[in-house]
Amino acid sequence: MISPRFLLLRSAASLSTRSLYTGAVLKQGKTMDMAEGTPPLHISNVRNRLREIVGASTNWSDHQQAMAERVSLLTMLAKSQNDLPAKRMKDSYVEVYLPLGSEPKLREKYLNFHNTVRFGRILEDLDSLAVLISYSHTYNPALKRSPLSIVTALVDKIDMRKHIIYPDCDIKFTGHVTWVGKTSIEAKMHMSQYHDGTYAPVLDATFVMVARDPENKRAAFVNPLTPDGPEEEKIFQEGEANKSRRVDLSTASLLKVAPTDEERKIVHSLFLNTLDTKTVSFHSRVLPPNSVWMEHAKLKGLEICHPQERNIFNRIFGGFLMRKAYELGWANACSYGGCRPSLVAVDDILFQKPVEIGSLLLLSSQVCFTQGKYIQVRVHSEVFDPLTQQHNTTNVFHYTFVSDRDVPNIIPKTYGESMLYLDGKRHFNQTVGQ
Repeated sequence: MISPRFLLLRSAASLSTRSLYTGAVLKQGKTMDMAEGTPPLHISNVRNRLREIVGASTNWSDHQQAMAERVSLLTMLAKSQNDLPAKRMKDSYVEVYLPLGSEPKLREKYLNFHNTVRFGRILEDLDSLAVLISYSHTYNPALKRSPLSIVTALVDKIDMRKHIIYPDCDIKFTGHVTWVGKTSIEAKMHMSQYHDGTYAPVLDATFVMVARDPENKRAAFVNPLTPDGPEEEKIFQEGEANKSRRVDLSTASLLKVAPTDEERKIVHSLFLNTLDTKTVSFHSRVLPPNSVWMEHAKLKGLEICHPQERNIFNRIFGGFLMRKAYELGWANACSYGGCRPSLVAVDDILFQKPVEIGSLLLLSSQVCFTQGKYIQVRVHSEVFDPLTQQHNTTNVFHYTFVSDRDVPNIIPKTYGESMLYLDGKRHFNQTVGQ
């Protein structure tokens, strides 16, 4: 039985053929007047709407032909950002409903063994929503199909505001564009769940999207964003700050520069604490009490990338990659801590390379940092070509989990593991704090 509140929302949306709104949630339940946008969507219609926007087919064989026809849209791309009209934040506002409480058949897709919601499915929905928000920002009513190929470049952060997601209560997603570069878009989304007569916040998410040409080969310009009023100006400046922070973090990556003096002392202290005092040798190492060597805290998986998991551009859906990486990371944290952990945050998921249909996807999760009840997990994904024997990294995922008890200390043994430890500590500090 469909709940009255969802029926009311759906009926209200059908009254207008245009995209009309009376209000939109911007941050933590705060409402700002928004007069335009997209009518409330059922979650099952998001992917259908995206297919309509780019002219993709639901059939695998037809889909390939539709993507080939997109080459003709190259002439519709803007030559510069100045050629595109500025948009407002309310132009991209999207509201999507996931009626777990009122649609039992839909609920089955989201349930796990413990009768709670599979968070990996939520990640898939967030990824689709971020793409739809970006297309809403770049919408041109004069074009039947969008010439842009908008894909996820980075999941900047997902902060959990509560650990429990009820399997039988309706969920609402809201979001809009908060910052725009020349070819990139920042989209913020909020998820809330109807419980005890009201919608309560569950998570906040920030995604960074990039626009490319119809062949998904080169960058393409997107509409500029004009903040309306001091509140939107503040949100836009936060987007600028996020961009600067990402540049600083990339510059300071341990893959590029040496650790700081403080970090070097941490590594050396870990080394000294594992030396065998009975010998005078750099090679004789002893595991301290209540500790685990990092090499023993791994979990791996493999996926064959079938067409059923493709996105609207004929590559593997980014949400599918996030779900598989999350579930592997969760399983590793569960095995390491000896109990079911709760997700605290998702941080800095980088999409380095698209995954093609038919690829062999190798996933490797590693517990890289622990503190008290917290477990920091890094998941590395790569595609393997059995013909050339080449491995290429596609994604790196960072997850912070919390257990209901203190967990063993993770101890690196090699220099490479020490760098993983420091990288995990950095992500943990960004998420949980010093």
